[in-house]
Amino acid sequence: MPPRKLPRHLVWLESFAAAVESGSLEGAAEHLGVARSVVSEHIRALEDTLADGQPLLERGPGRRLHLTARGEKLYEGTQTPLHQLDLKRLRDLASAEASLRLGLNPTLSNFLLAGIAGDVARSGIKLEVSFGGTFELVRQVQTRQLDLAVDFTPLPPHRGVEAESLLHLPFVILAGPGSELSQRHGPRRTLHVRDLDGQPFVDWQREDPYGSANSARFAAHEVTVREVSRVQSFLHLFDLLRAYHACAIAPDLRLLRSFPEDLCVWPLREEQPQFVEVVTLRPSGGPGSEAAQLVLGGLRQRLASKRRRSDPAPL
Repeated sequence: MPPRKLPRHLVWLESFAAAVESGSLEGAAEHLGVARSVVSEHIRALEDTLADGQPLLERGPGRRLHLTARGEKLYEGTQTPLHQLDLKRLRDLASAEASLRLGLNPTLSNFLLAGIAGDVARSGIKLEVSFGGTFELVRQVQTRQLDLAVDFTPLPPHRGVEAESLLHLPFVILAGPGSELSQRHGPRRTLHVRDLDGQPFVDWQREDPYGSANSARFAAHEVTVREVSRVQSFLHLFDLLRAYHACAIAPDLRLLRSFPEDLCVWPLREEQPQFVEVVTLRPSGGPGSEAAQLVLGGLRQRLASKRRRSDPAPL
């Protein structure tokens, strides 16, 4: 079988990356086994196609090649797997226009995207938004397909990713209107997992860490519930609680937005309280782009303000 032939833009990109890493056209040509003129031609084609003819590399002291601002942005993107590097993506990387690739947990997108979009739009930054589960978001940050991601913990083990905790959320018990739990314990200030014994229960998917945590809670206190449904996201949980007149254990998202008024909510009383964190993820090795720093600053400010408003007043 003949060797697979790379698309032209990836051949050009290979010459560009080799020139950056060797510091010269001669070094790149030697590394690739081609003439110096071929490397020069490839880089010129890349500049014409992606950067309107503007230079991606320039000579510095000692005639060593250095990246221009646009070239630096493009080179950083070459760490992405090849199948992600189509011409549209490369044009975005080499563009003078500021942009941000943001990944969000679907539930958090419901609570945080409006504020993030406002910050980015006011600064004239192009925003590319995608949604995914925890493993997918971590993988995309690791491979530099995302500049920034916002998710819940717990997270899988990860290298090449810097995580920052923005908010700690305790757990609560939720119950749908008309449920036995809401009728029996409505006035109570807190509930224990033992209060759920025999109740219809909406659990998280088995591969979800919240579902595993619930199983551990029930086993530790010899509690048996009647599982009536499983759910993957808050986007579906509330409707299931109403339909089945059931209850659930979930992170307390009231710091982000109020729960629906028809649901009953009690803080979960535990011997060893557990928490979920809202975290941001970005590729390690630096502070990240100005756009990522802008979004992080806005998130920190808004979530800190929500924490202050929720703190009990001093006696």
